[in-house]
Amino acid sequence: MRLEQMAAALAPLHLASCLIEQRGERIFEHYRDELKETEITRINSCTKSVLSALICIAMDQGLLPEPETPVSAFFPQLLQDADPQKREMKIRHLLTMSSGMDWTEFGGQNSFPQMTRTSNWVDFVLAQPLSEAPGTRMEYNSGNSQLLAAILAQVTGMPVAQYAEQQLFGPLGIADYAWETDPQGIHTGGFGLQLRPADMLKFGRLFLQEGLWEHKPLISKALVASSSAPAIPAAPVPPRRGFYGWHWWVDTYEADANAASPSSPPMDYYNAYGFGGQAIYIIPRLDTVVVLTHDERKKSKIPLLVFRNHIAPMLAAQACLK
Repeated sequence: MRLEQMAAALAPLHLASCLIEQRGERIFEHYRDELKETEITRINSCTKSVLSALICIAMDQGLLPEPETPVSAFFPQLLQDADPQKREMKIRHLLTMSSGMDWTEFGGQNSFPQMTRTSNWVDFVLAQPLSEAPGTRMEYNSGNSQLLAAILAQVTGMPVAQYAEQQLFGPLGIADYAWETDPQGIHTGGFGLQLRPADMLKFGRLFLQEGLWEHKPLISKALVASSSAPAIPAAPVPPRRGFYGWHWWVDTYEADANAASPSSPPMDYYNAYGFGGQAIYIIPRLDTVVVLTHDERKKSKIPLLVFRNHIAPMLAAQACLK
């Protein structure tokens, strides 16, 4: 597949936007209509990766201790919990969704929807029972993200969005955004952020550049590497695949034997993904960032495989031609 074929290939998906930047040049840009270029859009769980970046910045600044710090250092009530394993829960476990909580993200008594119906989300999450020891297995859990947002607000002494404006959004030139809060005024860690597609692309470029922005480090190279590394196998629930890092999905694309360029080498990438088709993909070997947004959930949920089925093959083929 060639770049000139991209618009035709993506047309049936009716995406709100698709942006591809390679080596600092925007090589493909599609918006369903002109409003999609300028209006902010819900990025859903891509919020988690933005929160991860802020956690890394706070670690770089010495505001947040190292990842092996127990969560009980910020929520001492865990020391009084009847389950002693909760004392073993660390910041790293929250980042890698391996806290061990008995949690079903989209249904059941211990779930994301149930959390949002309570008057105190943090207390709800802290009260959840463990089904296994922390660090054992990845289980997708927006409650972990809310704890991280609460911790970030504690250590910075300011709302998460204010810290983001000072340390991330401001330097990246992101002025237009919206960010929801929980009943206590803590910004939502697992969802709730709205950004323009072009600003999502900036965020992806920051990670592609290993934390550098305009030749200045916003995030240390070491923490960019740690956050985007495969830390734990992803929960084996199709279509999830690969590994999970610090609130990033990590995977590899390999062209199949029937592809146009089956001899292309494996292409490692990591990505943020939000419900309904919001995504930011970083492909370091190709010096490429891809942003997708979508908003027609009733007509199509847009499968997670849009990137792998339509965009990755084109990028791999283009790389083989050079």
